[in-house]
Amino acid sequence: MANRALSGLCVLDFGQYLAGPLTAMMLADQGAEVIRVDPPGGPRWQHPANATLQRGKQVFTLDLKQEADRHRARDLLRAADVLIENFRPGVMGHLGLGPEDARAINPGLVYCSLPGFAANDPRAGLAAWEGVVGAAANAYLPPWSGLSPDPVYTALPLPSVYASFLAATAIVLALFARGRDGHGRRIEVPLFHAMFQAFGAYAMSGDNAGAPAFSSDIWGAGCYRCADGRWVMYATHRPKFVEALVEAGNVPEWRALGLLDRERLRQEPSLLTELRRRIAALFATRPAADWERELNARGAPLIVVRSAAEWMTSEHARTSRAVVPLDDPELGQGWQLGFPVQLSDTPPAAGAHRALSDRATFASKHHGGASPPRAPLASLLEGIKVLDLTQVLAGPTGARLLAEFGAEVVKVNDPASPPEGYRYHLDVNRGKRTLLLDLRQPAGRAAFLRLVQGADIVMQNFAKGVPERLGIGYADLARHKPDLIYATVSAYGQHGPWGGWRGYEPLGQAIAGLQHRFGGDGPPMMEPLAVSDYGTGILAAFAVALALYHRQRGGGGQAVEASLAWTASYLQAPLLQLHPGKRWDEPRGQAAKGSGPLQRLYRAADGWLFLGAREAQLAAMDAVEGLRGIAGLQGEALERALEERIATASVGAWIARLTPIDVGVSGQPTIAQLMSDPYVRAEGLSITRTHEGVGSVTGIGPSVRMEPSPPQPGRPVRPAGADGREILREAGYAESEIDALVRHGVVGSL
Repeated sequence: MANRALSGLCVLDFGQYLAGPLTAMMLADQGAEVIRVDPPGGPRWQHPANATLQRGKQVFTLDLKQEADRHRARDLLRAADVLIENFRPGVMGHLGLGPEDARAINPGLVYCSLPGFAANDPRAGLAAWEGVVGAAANAYLPPWSGLSPDPVYTALPLPSVYASFLAATAIVLALFARGRDGHGRRIEVPLFHAMFQAFGAYAMSGDNAGAPAFSSDIWGAGCYRCADGRWVMYATHRPKFVEALVEAGNVPEWRALGLLDRERLRQEPSLLTELRRRIAALFATRPAADWERELNARGAPLIVVRSAAEWMTSEHARTSRAVVPLDDPELGQGWQLGFPVQLSDTPPAAGAHRALSDRATFASKHHGGASPPRAPLASLLEGIKVLDLTQVLAGPTGARLLAEFGAEVVKVNDPASPPEGYRYHLDVNRGKRTLLLDLRQPAGRAAFLRLVQGADIVMQNFAKGVPERLGIGYADLARHKPDLIYATVSAYGQHGPWGGWRGYEPLGQAIAGLQHRFGGDGPPMMEPLAVSDYGTGILAAFAVALALYHRQRGGGGQAVEASLAWTASYLQAPLLQLHPGKRWDEPRGQAAKGSGPLQRLYRAADGWLFLGAREAQLAAMDAVEGLRGIAGLQGEALERALEERIATASVGAWIARLTPIDVGVSGQPTIAQLMSDPYVRAEGLSITRTHEGVGSVTGIGPSVRMEPSPPQPGRPVRPAGADGREILREAGYAESEIDALVRHGVVGSL
């Protein structure tokens, strides 16, 4: 068996800018043979990121306006397994290379499109710059009150990167399904649709859904400045983490003062204020690195807030392969973005950079001919069974995505600590059945091992070493089930000096540079959404998909891993190239509004909009009502002029004036406005359903579009443990045995 999961696969990459090339790069790292098709003159986006985005690919130049080159493209297409493109809807069709044309030539082809807006979206023809899609999909407004009401621009290309995560996962799962039914698939992952996965629970509303819990509300969690001026991100989700700080700081009097009493802190805001004051004073007594070392040694999650450059130069980032060496003919030697997932038996590898070819050919293979004799699967993962032991957001999101693609997922929680709050339970556990099982008891482990016998995948996010102590580590389970796929979700990646450290969303953002950049010259600040958590969930599903595909082609089971820090690195994909002359000059801080005067948020007369244009369009813009006189301006002068002019008319007026000249413009709706938008609801991105014991709740639905075998949201999850009896009966337990398990507290029942 080849030593990488996708070895032997052929991918045709027509992508430009970020989303398409990043998706193809993720497949190339896993062993796929990728031919990248560029127009004459090279990539449309001339950027240092191409050193990473084009690694492991043959770069082939074709002028698709010429029939001879379109014919050559069709020859390549006949031998391809996957085609990736991210043009506006309809562009590939006009070239005779659209999904219908391609799959007529090659019925087994997996054809993936990543447009800014879907083909059926009224904005399908809009110039979908990253910032335009970001504004349309609420990438720049905080989902909660208490912060500035003005949008804050982030340098993270969230729509493109989330679309790439989803597309790569959907492609591999489609290949897995093709191995079972012989059919190719048509996949569409619009960047606008993809952003809804980053909303998660923040988009939820309805009867008794509750409000999101933020770490700053719990025992004084947050960023604190230390004696050396460095900041640390401190998480206090559990009493034992606060106890670790009390012990490390030698402040036992905090207990007597009630500062560790969670209920009192919730009921007495002044007590929480006092706790935060004391924590700030305590951290100010020692250097940040001392606190990081001591708190993590005690099992408490704390991390020094690092810049992206510091993260890239850390031993852990390099050991865990979050970054890997760069050897580029133009940039020189240094470090670059590594891998978003790791696989024990089929590890990823970064190929050579910009391997140019004047004649691209795939290995000899042909997928054309008659259609497969059997009907396509109703869902890609029909018959696949998953045991989901993960908690909070990242891991459960990965299992939820597998459920959307048809896997049967059993969510396993501890009876002593069922899911916290309905909001998150309803969000990340939809489509799953739920079981409360105490794995600390021998009878609980025996029940779990019986479930493992019928499972394909186990997912867990315990702290390093805990599964082994419980007897459910990968080696333990593989003895019972050799072809098992065992997925771990961790904070920073379990290989490297920080591999045993605990972490949550804020720490994943802090370690890799996100908080440092978003805070700018002020205190570190979190990106407003749980972008590392939800992104890591998608990538965990990607890792599982790779392992399933490898197993299907004759490989065995294996252990795979995703981590918050690796995801946070990928969210910075265009920025993580460390080389001689590197300048970290991307927009940063709470005053950021864009990357330049023609890619920027502006305040219109009735709200904010994002303007996306090229310098070559200035002359056409100068002829637009309200903008005359801007053609000769540059830099700050152009920015000030646009600020003044755009403020004179409404968002709608500017959309009407500028879209006819192909300038991208979008308003900035809130998440609540998006979730009630008729198009969003018709697309199933916003779904309202009745949940047992809760009532009517609105939340997000799947973002991937596919035919055949489209993903489905799955049934609303029931209260924790409500499916336990049914699950255990299916595993062969008699009613009397189940009653005994409940009676002894091994199985929880509501």
